[in-house]
Amino acid sequence: MTKIKICGVTNTQDALWAANLGADFVGLNFYPKSPRKISPKNAKEIASKLPPFVMTVGIFVDETVPAISKLITSVPLKAVQLHGGETPEVCRELKALGVQVIKAIPLAGPLNTEEWSAFGDSVDFFLIDNGAGQAPGGNGRTFDWEWLQSASGLGKPWFLAGGLTPDNIGDAMKKIHPPMVDVCSGIERLPTRKDFEAMKRFIQTVRSAK
Repeated sequence: MTKIKICGVTNTQDALWAANLGADFVGLNFYPKSPRKISPKNAKEIASKLPPFVMTVGIFVDETVPAISKLITSVPLKAVQLHGGETPEVCRELKALGVQVIKAIPLAGPLNTEEWSAFGDSVDFFLIDNGAGQAPGGNGRTFDWEWLQSASGLGKPWFLAGGLTPDNIGDAMKKIHPPMVDVCSGIERLPTRKDFEAMKRFIQTVRSAK
């Protein structure tokens, strides 16, 4: 069954909506320049309300290992998602702290799995996003899903991200059958608030896909 990550959550209400609707992951963004940036205090409050079956993920961009380590402990986080130029060595350091590691692949053309082979023993998942924008992350835009024909060669489970919405996720499920999906702006009313009905429709569409 395809796993679902609701990313860019900034408040307890949205996090509980995600959990109650059946999401597997909730993403909390700690990147200072993000409109969805969350404070450690707020992140801790959200994490404390989530049921144990929901994995709390911290999103970082070129943050130091000590700073991430502090948040892993204080929030606490079950996984970290890295959108910068983090090396396999940094990923291994973070894995040694007892969390799972998701490394983002910013895609601007057909996926070349050899470019990411060095991360094989240092990450648990990859997240494949639109790499054409200026900001780290998908910038709310899709990319050509035909570029993912070689994704099984990554050797790790991977998230499809980048511009997913309740209207296009069904097509994505039929065309490429992603093992995991990640949605953020596609189910928002504002950058700081999710839309319950959009989130519900997104999750239901993924769960009903065959």
